[in-house]
Amino acid sequence: MGTRTQTQRRRPELAAFLRSRRARVTPADVGMPPGLRRRTPGLRREEVAQLSGVGVTWYTWLEQGRPINASPQVLDAVARTLRLDPPEREHLYRLAEVPFEPDPEGLSRRVGAEVQGIIDALDPLLAVVYNARYDILATNAAYRDLFLVPPAGPVGMGLPNVLWTLFTLPEGVCPLVHLEVELPLMVATLRSSYGRHVGEPAWEEFIRGLSAASPWFAELWASCEVVVPGPRVKTFRHTAVGRMRMTSQSLSIDGMPECRIVVYTPEDEDARAKIAVLRERRELLFPPADKEVVHD
Repeated sequence: MGTRTQTQRRRPELAAFLRSRRARVTPADVGMPPGLRRRTPGLRREEVAQLSGVGVTWYTWLEQGRPINASPQVLDAVARTLRLDPPEREHLYRLAEVPFEPDPEGLSRRVGAEVQGIIDALDPLLAVVYNARYDILATNAAYRDLFLVPPAGPVGMGLPNVLWTLFTLPEGVCPLVHLEVELPLMVATLRSSYGRHVGEPAWEEFIRGLSAASPWFAELWASCEVVVPGPRVKTFRHTAVGRMRMTSQSLSIDGMPECRIVVYTPEDEDARAKIAVLRERRELLFPPADKEVVHD
């Protein structure tokens, strides 16, 4: 009943949204003569249909919120005609109930200097920026003290990915302890995000690829467990200092939907001391450029 009610509510929202976007695009914006007698401030429905390469009746029904099927290709054509920006394009997809695949050219491959500055300033606390798929968008030096971050993920994936790393590393060198507890929770968190991306090629390819690379991931994925991100106490290990208990906390980022800063704080004084040791070790091996190294 809830899904049917949501669908019924989306249709008038879709109709109103398309009409409002059509009204703001003038014929001159799309290289058409203005004409002498126009009762609409923007484009006519037939003009949007013509420019988008779709039938007038089909577009009229779409704008009226009728229950018709719309493909991503057709919605993209309408979005281009109406000059929708990325958030508007995503909104159109949601209202039309079509799985949304972000425009690859519009995807951020890294965070801005402001967000990077925030996580850098958290040192000696470990901080990382993840998206909903656990791709690593940015890290600070303290995070890299504990975790080896590969320059890129598996072939075709681009960004390094925490889940892929944890499921494919030999257990003896994995920095995360208690994998039997932690990885099922991470997979369940991934599935809670996957619900917003069902059918999107990048997500489906990621799930297929990791399932092929790790039978354990495939088994956990098939269990269909779902949880949402939240604070957790985790145990990590490092060859130089041994085990450390850390609490993870997620913070959302304005302007970066489905991305979050995850900060790891020491759970006790032992972990705090070990984090300090790792920082001293880093500064000894890689002294900051503004500090003069004195040789005896």
